[in-house]
Amino acid sequence: MEKPCESLYKRREIAFCTLHPDPQQARSAATFLGEIKGVSHVEVVHKAAIEVQYLLVAITLAEIEDLLVQNGFHLDNRLMHKIKRALYHYTEDTQRANLGCNKGDPNCTEKVFVNRYRNRDHGCQDDRPDHWRRYL
Repeated sequence: MEKPCESLYKRREIAFCTLHPDPQQARSAATFLGEIKGVSHVEVVHKAAIEVQYLLVAITLAEIEDLLVQNGFHLDNRLMHKIKRALYHYTEDTQRANLGCNKGDPNCTEKVFVNRYRNRDHGCQDDRPDHWRRYL
């Protein structure tokens, strides 16, 4: 199988609320996300932020944030962070839709590679109409 295109790997920063009982929230989140499928790299930027690299066809930023919130982490909800997150969510949803991946589709990765194979120029395609292929 081919290696996914570099544009499918996303690198985003996730900021956490500093008014949380756990002062090392970023380190705890990095440990938690290191075991999630689709997340390729997690790095603690400072005590209230991490940088996450993930494969878009496997997981989105919205799904990562939902996992964090469900497990008791508090994201920074200042206006600038909300706007950035909304923009990232929109662009990732659009990019996944253009690749043929719908929300909640577990077979998304396979569809991306199948679409790429169909569009590639190679000798394994039969350009004859369907009724001609069945005739012979």
